[in-house]
Amino acid sequence: MTRSVSQSRSAWPDIAARTALAVLGGYAFTYAATAALARLLPLDRVDALTTASLLSFMVYLVFILWAFAAASLRRVLVGLSIAVPLAVIGFWPQLLEALR
Repeated sequence: MTRSVSQSRSAWPDIAARTALAVLGGYAFTYAATAALARLLPLDRVDALTTASLLSFMVYLVFILWAFAAASLRRVLVGLSIAVPLAVIGFWPQLLEALR
């Protein structure tokens, strides 16, 4: 089944939204996941940071690929919302210090 020209033009907003979510949202997700991994890994601080930083490249790649493979934009947004608890885990000492 082929699509007409008018249907293909309506796909551009979805593609633009997925691209923005993949690039910008993926960066935010990766930043939060790296911070959480560096805090949670049972290694020395330097080793945990190095391991989390190396894994961040894979996390970013997987998020970008998943953003385009997801069935809907809503699923991408729900997946991106997981970055909030990861950021809280990764930055809780700084959050506690800021609240004082």
